[in-house]
Amino acid sequence: MSMIPRPAVTAQVERALARSPVVALTGPRQCGKTTLARSIASKHQATMFDLEHPVDARRLENPVLTLGPLKGLVVIDEAQLRPELGPVLRVLADREPNPAQFLLLGSASPDLVRGASESLAGRVAFVDMDGFGINEIGSDAWRALWHRGGFPRSYLADDDEASASWRRDFVRTFLERDLRQYGIQVAPLMLRRLWSMLAHYHGQSGNAADLGRSLGEAHTTVRRHIDILSGGLVVRQLPAWHENLGKRQVKSPKLYVRDSGLLHVLLELPYDAAIEGHPKLGASWEGFCVEAVIRHCGERNAWYWGTHGEAELDLLIIERGKRIGFEFKVADAPRLTRSMHIAHDDLKLDRLFVVCPGGAAGYALAEWADVVPIDRLSTALASVLPDR
Repeated sequence: MSMIPRPAVTAQVERALARSPVVALTGPRQCGKTTLARSIASKHQATMFDLEHPVDARRLENPVLTLGPLKGLVVIDEAQLRPELGPVLRVLADREPNPAQFLLLGSASPDLVRGASESLAGRVAFVDMDGFGINEIGSDAWRALWHRGGFPRSYLADDDEASASWRRDFVRTFLERDLRQYGIQVAPLMLRRLWSMLAHYHGQSGNAADLGRSLGEAHTTVRRHIDILSGGLVVRQLPAWHENLGKRQVKSPKLYVRDSGLLHVLLELPYDAAIEGHPKLGASWEGFCVEAVIRHCGERNAWYWGTHGEAELDLLIIERGKRIGFEFKVADAPRLTRSMHIAHDDLKLDRLFVVCPGGAAGYALAEWADVVPIDRLSTALASVLPDR
């Protein structure tokens, strides 16, 4: 399998190491964290531990004795398996002078993030990592990235069948093995049913009561299970933006399967032809584009907006006082709609981008709105947020 450089996230980790004694690199399983860490470790005086390796796990049963004498960069893979390391790392990070730095790799389980935040407050920098993005694989390869998703082994598979098989195996392993490692004891079949149902709700506002009735579960149970899948970074709950507009606005979050390739296997659409003709085509495109924009702008700045029966905006980014709206249309030649006008006027948008498939020509819809092909999205975002 070929290797694809990931300079942007590598630079983020290097900058974090330059300012913090501990860096937590978090992302879903199999997104390439270990490969990236090994590349960084090769440039430093580094010691690596993998907590899934029995020998390394035993060595860290006495972490002060093992980690205390080490110098340079210390990488601890699958750190979510040992959240009790946090207090030890706090003591080691406070040494003066400090002979070592620590790079923790984890699958963003709630325990890892919460434990690091509580035990290492003021000492840890977080870097989020996903699968491949358009800037990494090349703008002309966006269609394969959309269909296969960004997990390296899925995207780089020899053929579509191998890619689909890997994604099916990932879903099974995630539910049957990975979540149990996080200490989450929920029947895999129950979570599989919910995850599959969320694929059919992909791009819609989620109502736990409706989902619960369909699954025969209490809405509180459904909400907790959605939070579990969100904590594992395989589902996104995009919050609704609302303000005093004198209109009834939607307040439930929108639900997405974060990786488009996983969405397609959950919908049993692992191949290109099946995707292109499916009713969820537009929703699949929307989710793919939402992740592309959030990768650039960050999830803390992202919402969607909608009113009851009048208008909706697929994505709203608010940063540095600017309000940037996004609509995602799988059509080659989108037009300005009444909903876009309402969103522009009500939300006081500085700019609206209507993102369509690549290969098309971009064009202006209005003084404040442009159609942007997906392969030119980064350039468009840089024009309004030049310092990102």
